[in-house]
Amino acid sequence: MATQPAAPTPGEPYTAHRAGALVHLQDTARQMVVSVVTSVGNIAYEMRVRGHDVLRFPFASVKEFIAKPTGLHGIPLLAPWANRLDGAAFYVNSRRYALDLRLGNVSGPYAIHGFLARTNQWQVLEVIADAGAAWVTSRLDVGAQPDWMRQWPFAHRIEMTYRLREGVLEVSTRVTNRAADPMPVALGYHPYFQLTDSPRAEWTVKVPARTRWLLADTKLPTGETEPAERLLPNQTGRLKDMVLDDVFADLARDAQGRATVSVKGRSQQLDIVLGANYRALVLYAPAGQEFICVEPMAGITDAMNLAHRGVYKDLQYVQPGATWQESFWIRPTGF
Repeated sequence: MATQPAAPTPGEPYTAHRAGALVHLQDTARQMVVSVVTSVGNIAYEMRVRGHDVLRFPFASVKEFIAKPTGLHGIPLLAPWANRLDGAAFYVNSRRYALDLRLGNVSGPYAIHGFLARTNQWQVLEVIADAGAAWVTSRLDVGAQPDWMRQWPFAHRIEMTYRLREGVLEVSTRVTNRAADPMPVALGYHPYFQLTDSPRAEWTVKVPARTRWLLADTKLPTGETEPAERLLPNQTGRLKDMVLDDVFADLARDAQGRATVSVKGRSQQLDIVLGANYRALVLYAPAGQEFICVEPMAGITDAMNLAHRGVYKDLQYVQPGATWQESFWIRPTGF
């Protein structure tokens, strides 16, 4: 059971409360609560909407999770790269960088999800509520840790803001390159979503993707693609019929450059809206589980190495001294 936020003062539309490593953001009018544990990857582990938690968090308490933070849950950040590499090395700026597997913060043969998902090095910068929103902003200095720099020799800072406003949670990320060379942006998020009004077999997912990258048995892209329509006719899939671990790109977007993925149960629905700099999307819904992961990604799986080989053309870079920034939004309805 998650720690409960302090009761709001009558008349306050939003509250933000910090208790040690836990931060609770509350939208009182819409009965929404978002809870973050800053000492374990700065993850949001709870998003309650009228008493229904839409994030998977399979622990008896957040205290238990803090004591033994295994696996991925809630909304974890995967950085400096997300998903798998095709070996214990990556290429950037035409140079090969070998990972040091002796350090124990990454493992082979396909180093997966970087090494920041459960770090306790986040620093909380502000916890604020006003008449229009409640938010928490935290910073991670990746250049301050020698063992991190040995794996990823690009000093940079990450700032993450969780902002609850008008019934929507925004997750905003800023990456500032403090290195002397251009740095690729290959991060992503791995949110675990659940609906409570029906079993997963009754859910449908709508995905505005035109392209699906084909994967080898290793879950690495082969370099070949096919129309997403072959897996998702009319952009829609019934989870009763599907087991997913798939990479999509070429997303259809609105006038603001945003792409919206929808997961719908009997009446509950989650819209996950990706900003323009999230160029790819991973869907993960393994057999026998009551969740689906809708994962905003700056690039596809193994983007750096595929870009070096000339296979992937959409890898983003942030120049020295510059900042990459993007958000995704979670909008619940029908609760």
